[in-house]
Amino acid sequence: MSADREPRFLLRPITVVALVAAAGVAAMIWRFAAGLGAVTNLNDGYPWGIWIAYDDVIGTALAGGGYAVALLVFIANRGRYHPLVRPALLASALGYTLASLSVFVDIGRPWNAWRILLPWGWNARSPMLEVAICVVAYAGVLWLELAPAAIERWRDGGSPRAVRVAARSLPIFERALPWAIALGLLLATAQQSSLGALLLVARTKLHPLWHTPLLPLLFLGSTVGMGYAAVVVEHGIARLTVARRTDDALLGSLTRLVPPITFAWIALRFADLGARGRLGMAFAGDRASVFLGLETALMALPAIALSFEKVRARSDARFLAAIALLAAGALYRFDAFLLFFNPGPGWSYFPSVPELVVTLGIVALDVLGYAVVVQRFPILGGAPRLKEASS
Repeated sequence: MSADREPRFLLRPITVVALVAAAGVAAMIWRFAAGLGAVTNLNDGYPWGIWIAYDDVIGTALAGGGYAVALLVFIANRGRYHPLVRPALLASALGYTLASLSVFVDIGRPWNAWRILLPWGWNARSPMLEVAICVVAYAGVLWLELAPAAIERWRDGGSPRAVRVAARSLPIFERALPWAIALGLLLATAQQSSLGALLLVARTKLHPLWHTPLLPLLFLGSTVGMGYAAVVVEHGIARLTVARRTDDALLGSLTRLVPPITFAWIALRFADLGARGRLGMAFAGDRASVFLGLETALMALPAIALSFEKVRARSDARFLAAIALLAAGALYRFDAFLLFFNPGPGWSYFPSVPELVVTLGIVALDVLGYAVVVQRFPILGGAPRLKEASS
């Protein structure tokens, strides 16, 4: 590939990312060959570990940009943010696809996974079933929403036959797009709220600061705030890794939505603690209250900073604030699903090295996939690369 298509400075980081991804794939192969018991530290007390807690519970929230931007553009009718839709959808599609992969890796008997396709065998009252179905289905819908980008590539640079096929098929996909978006919003809403519902039955196992009847609403609400922060981070990474110019004014305007959403979520959580007589536990000075305080600080401080226009106008400040917000949302979910989940005396869990390698490999696959797709398809709105824009 020529130098103008693949900047020289990209070769080293992309190589590192590819090596991490390859290590993750090798660890997955080992897992399927040797079984969960030989590769992981999972046990009867902790039947899910870092693969579910990070790759699925946190990973799908980090991939919530498509959901959050779709709500803004197609429900709130804020069309000015339309250029952010495709990059957000791509990040969501990759995130949900790899979350589906992590679920498959985590299943004890993956050869029985096909049974989820048999509705007569479903437990209709199971939030876990709803999560599994929605994750896989939403991943498929997201790729369908991105199909016009591939068709446009064929139309603009393919063979004569590809151009004809693209000209006929593109209007069909464009007419189907509103229905796909509506279905995607429904699936993402159901999936994120069901993640919180999974923990409702763990009333005696989950710490009181995290267990609440509002878990489905809190998980869903945190996805929206994390989604907007994820869009800012994704564009920052695209600027650094594939040398694309980003619309700073548009991203600055988008981050105006983050403070009210974040403050509303914090207020809801602490109001719920107060209503259930648990607010004093938040200031007890023990380990749980420290982590609750860390979650709150990681949310509140960047939200306060983003309330000022001078901060929103700076790309570096926006990026750092968005990173902190994503870390806060990830910590909240990690605390609920692992750190403050206590199955009882005698049980403990810490991820094994292969578990960590698989997790890092899935993250690397996500970054690698994003870099490859945006280089080859019209995802970033046709914005010029930095080198081209400055020439």
